[in-house]
Amino acid sequence: MMQTLVGWHIELEFQEDGDRTKAVALVRLADGTEVKSHGFSTRHHDDPPQLRVGEEVAGARALNDLAMQLLSKAHSELRGVAPRPL
Repeated sequence: MMQTLVGWHIELEFQEDGDRTKAVALVRLADGTEVKSHGFSTRHHDDPPQLRVGEEVAGARALNDLAMQLLSKAHSELRGVAPRPL
């Protein structure tokens, strides 16, 4: 039987500014570390305004960056090297 040892809650916030959407992702880890990332999207002037699409692109980019930071942190910890500042 599998047991859940820890759970993560990821916060994702969006900010719209004209044709530009910014996403900020934040996760708090069990060791107290907070990892924060950003993602952006820009709507082409010929595209119809659909905020949901901009949020999905910016959110995906922020989550991708978050994943890369977590992989880098884990790799550094396995190698006994101090991780670079997040």
